[in-house]
Amino acid sequence: MKERTVAPWTYKTAIDARGLQCPLPVLKARKALLAMGEGERLLVETTDPMAAIDFPHYCDESGNRLIASDTDDSILRFLIERA
Repeated sequence: MKERTVAPWTYKTAIDARGLQCPLPVLKARKALLAMGEGERLLVETTDPMAAIDFPHYCDESGNRLIASDTDDSILRFLIERA
């Protein structure tokens, strides 16, 4: 699959989790990351304000790397690299 770029972020897979509430954005990201290879990146977009706490915690616990995070209006974006 071809890598895509949004802003300066490069990723292989993207998940649109806008409108989903905790814990669904993290669960969808976890499922996608399990199907990805080491070093591949996942972009997650969500509107759940708890994601700002959930994704850093998930990455710490899972060993995956949170490469970047950003907020644009009510959309939170997370770039995660599969460990």
